[in-house]
Amino acid sequence: MTDTTSPPGSLIGLDGQIQWAGLLLGPGTPFQIDREGLTGWADLPALDTSDADRPTAHGAWPGARWARPRSVSAGIWLLPEAGAGAAPGAPADLLDTFIRAFGTGSVDSEQWLAVRLHGRTTAVRARVTQRTVPTDRRFATGGATRVSVQWTATDPRRYEPEARTVSLGLPRRGSGTTYPFTYPVDYGTPSSGGSGSAVNSGTTETCPVVEFTGPVRRPHLLNHTTGRSLEYDIVLGPGERLTVDTREGTVLIGPRASRLHTATAVSSPEQSFVLPPGENRLDFRALDGDPITSAQLTWRAAHL
Repeated sequence: MTDTTSPPGSLIGLDGQIQWAGLLLGPGTPFQIDREGLTGWADLPALDTSDADRPTAHGAWPGARWARPRSVSAGIWLLPEAGAGAAPGAPADLLDTFIRAFGTGSVDSEQWLAVRLHGRTTAVRARVTQRTVPTDRRFATGGATRVSVQWTATDPRRYEPEARTVSLGLPRRGSGTTYPFTYPVDYGTPSSGGSGSAVNSGTTETCPVVEFTGPVRRPHLLNHTTGRSLEYDIVLGPGERLTVDTREGTVLIGPRASRLHTATAVSSPEQSFVLPPGENRLDFRALDGDPITSAQLTWRAAHL
């Protein structure tokens, strides 16, 4: 499931700093970024396209374009304290700290790689795919060395740290007009609720996590901006929660109980229910519900 709870880059306090696996790199640390900086951080990744060649004319029919994984690399100087007062074993300890942070970890796990540039922090979920540590004469005698690292982010989008949420309740019926009329006429209160908006302040579409909380029967969420909807033929009891991760394409009650099979014929594929940049107008409906019934979306603004 997409991690939408802990903001990445929480240790970063200065421009040019990088946070990886709980380790802070860059200004103010013994892990200094080489003057060439990061490679691949703000680049547009390679694209896969579904363009189809025209058999009887020039060119091709334009198809969809999808970004491939993002590759990010950096040169980092390991600079232990030098001179009087330096702690014995400091170069070895610094190298151990670096190697622990830049190991393989779990084979399939990704962690947040966060970078702050000009006051803005963005982050990707990535894994270490290369680590080069020269143990040359300079390192053997003084402890300083220039290492190289490479990360691969299977999701190439760079996300803003703070997750945003919007919660929608079901529409509430108005009170109507009371008969017989008395003047001035009270026309009652109009219906309300059931609608809202989610703003993606990034530059590319992002995938929200949607949580339907009962009691509710057949929850339905429509994004008017894209025309896509989610609807599930399911009954949720009070406080019971159906979680839809639109990036992973999962529909779960609890941590593992899949309810993907409850999607109705009008429901769009989960991975197509995205929030494009800008305002997305939303409607939440159901066959039956309660004042505490809700649909909550959680997302991060995304950039390519």
